[in-house]
Amino acid sequence: MRLAASKQQDLFRLLKQQTTKDHPYHIRHLSTAEPTHPPPPPQAPTSPPPLSFDPSFVTQVVTLLQTTDTNDWTTNTTLHHLLFLSPHSLSPLSLLRITRGLGSTAKALQFFDYIRTTSPSPPDPLSLSSTFQAIFEFASREQPDSATKLYELFTSSRDQSIPLSKNSATLLIRFFGRARMVEKSLIVYKELDPDRRNIHVRNTVIDVLLRSGGVDEAVKVLDEMLDRESKYPPNERTLDIVLAGMLKWNWSGRSVSEEEIVGLVLKLGEHGVFPNNVWLSQLTTRLCRSGKSNKAWEFLYDVRRLGGAVEAASCNALLTGLGREHDFVRMNMLLREMKEEKIQPNVVTFGILINYLCKLRRVDEALEVFKKMRGNENDEISVEPDVVLYNTLIDGLCKVGRQEEGLGLLEQMKSRHESAPNTVTYNCLIDGFCKAGEIERAHELLDQMYKEGVMPNVITLNTLVDGMCKHGRINSAMDFLNEMQQRGLKTNAITYTQKGLKTNAITYTVLISAFCNANNIDKAMALFDEMLKTGCSPDAIVYYCLISGLSQAGRVDDASFVASMMKKAGFGLDIVSYNVLISGFCKKNKLEKAYEMLKDLEEAGVKPDSVTYNTLISYFSETGDFRTAHTLMRRMVKDGLVPTVVTYGTLIHAYCLVGNLDEAMKIFTNMSSASRVSPNTVIYNNLIDSLCKNKKVEIALSLMDDMKTKGVKPNTNTYNAMFKGLQEINWLEKALQLMDQMTEQACNPDYITMEVLTDWLSVVNETEKLRNFVQGYEVSASIA
Repeated sequence: MRLAASKQQDLFRLLKQQTTKDHPYHIRHLSTAEPTHPPPPPQAPTSPPPLSFDPSFVTQVVTLLQTTDTNDWTTNTTLHHLLFLSPHSLSPLSLLRITRGLGSTAKALQFFDYIRTTSPSPPDPLSLSSTFQAIFEFASREQPDSATKLYELFTSSRDQSIPLSKNSATLLIRFFGRARMVEKSLIVYKELDPDRRNIHVRNTVIDVLLRSGGVDEAVKVLDEMLDRESKYPPNERTLDIVLAGMLKWNWSGRSVSEEEIVGLVLKLGEHGVFPNNVWLSQLTTRLCRSGKSNKAWEFLYDVRRLGGAVEAASCNALLTGLGREHDFVRMNMLLREMKEEKIQPNVVTFGILINYLCKLRRVDEALEVFKKMRGNENDEISVEPDVVLYNTLIDGLCKVGRQEEGLGLLEQMKSRHESAPNTVTYNCLIDGFCKAGEIERAHELLDQMYKEGVMPNVITLNTLVDGMCKHGRINSAMDFLNEMQQRGLKTNAITYTQKGLKTNAITYTVLISAFCNANNIDKAMALFDEMLKTGCSPDAIVYYCLISGLSQAGRVDDASFVASMMKKAGFGLDIVSYNVLISGFCKKNKLEKAYEMLKDLEEAGVKPDSVTYNTLISYFSETGDFRTAHTLMRRMVKDGLVPTVVTYGTLIHAYCLVGNLDEAMKIFTNMSSASRVSPNTVIYNNLIDSLCKNKKVEIALSLMDDMKTKGVKPNTNTYNAMFKGLQEINWLEKALQLMDQMTEQACNPDYITMEVLTDWLSVVNETEKLRNFVQGYEVSASIA
């Protein structure tokens, strides 16, 4: 039986593509004439071809095919006899092994054509299918353009009505999927005989579809498997593929909701296929992180109802989600249900509960859980705590200032070899004592670490340095740091450096911040230079501290230089840093530099805030440029920012300084009524002081009444301004009333108060009133 002319032409086109590359000679058109020495007539087989194969037979045929010129295959009687007349001839498995032994697509295609054209009787389609399986295998390994050639071979086999084997279909589906030709994978799957779409084939196509984002198509194939009438139901591999595709991989297709994944998993569960403990925990975690702890709870219940195993790890995932929501009621409920369902909790279970209780400072409850988990002889549950759980509890105790109880747990750990204290244990305790200001106790713990062979790390170092700096012992922190760097710390397990503990960015950040806060900017800069020389990359906090410290020290140009270094290092300035720099340049009267910062701020996409506007309004107000100040205030409102009490206070103060009380009072009235911003004591004091200096004492007194109405408490500066104003117009009676008011409010007089009143009351013979005022203050102050 020979190929039709068109099919034969397609086949030889493919054959030529392979042979011209793989062989030094060209293949002639196979002869259609009868061979010169025809083979003997075929014998009718007495039994069907065996399903197995004889390896020696395969080796003999392959050797003969490899040593015989392809043009002579049709005339080789030995080959003809072996292939068509021997007991092993043309069995699918034998033909597959023979074709695989030929070594290339070209020879495999020639062998396929030889079988088709030379066989005395029509070859079994299954035999041809196995031959094409080997052809597909060769083509899939040949480069370049193997995907294109492979699809041409598939098309050719389809046109010749050669059925695909299950292995061929699997190979093609997977290969086209990897080549991102998923539509070709689907064509192969749909061309495959439905009876050959076994579980492995369907799993493969689902895998390919999910990897490419074809969720809907994958679900359709899965639904076929989930059909009650399906001969190929899903297995555990199906579930693994589905969960891996929907939980792990990222694709360009549509997103898959947790509810959809849960629905598919439960459908698989109805077929007796359940996720293992790892998958179940991952899916539960994902539901909880999406804020769907209720759904996670129902999901675990449904899995168990369908017959699946729910273990402690899955319950721990749900427990973590409930803890994140601070839902301790349901956490306890879950623990009870675990006990009822005989799901044995482990140390992680109790660790999760204790961890969240400690984070919420509910340490007594955490200690109660710790006591219960260890149980007694009559309890069903008895879980031994590990070092992580001990450390969690010790850290919780230290966070609430109960370091001594933490030390008690430390001693308990020492008596238990399986949970011996480690570096983290001591770091928690050292941090607790440092925060409590007990630096010496923290150092004692460090010495204890050395004695017990527990090696400190850079966190230990940073904790102690930070503790000393926060309690004003910066020089001691520097001495300690130098000592630790010189101290040799080398063990079999950990090498710190040959010289000792190595500092990191956090160490420098702590010290630089401390020196900036102590106004020792030179030392802070020296540490910054040292940090760069040691190759330790500064973080954003270091830059922020230096920019702020330099600006406050008046070294605003240096601060600007540090800001440029910060940007080169890949950090962006925040609005706080910009405000510090703008304020610094304004104080130095470097308006151009301030404008540069504003421009840089806009280019960086950082929006100015109220502080930015208040800084600029203050600068222009103080320089007398009220027009620009009001323009900035209008722009501030336009940008959606509400002028604050600082904004109004800045303008009022500036108008008071230049003696424009009418404009100052106008702004004051506007802020109280139209803007509804309540004035503070500073604003009242500025206005009262200016009014009194301009002998408008009655208006000043009315402002004091306004303060009382609005609940703003006058301070010593308020009374001092009023006493000066009253002295100028010699209004003694009102002054005496204010003295009584000051005493009632326990407002502390200062040297200015006493100077004004002593000079005035001595002249008018009211020293007794002054004496009573001082004594009255002492009484009222003690009561207060």
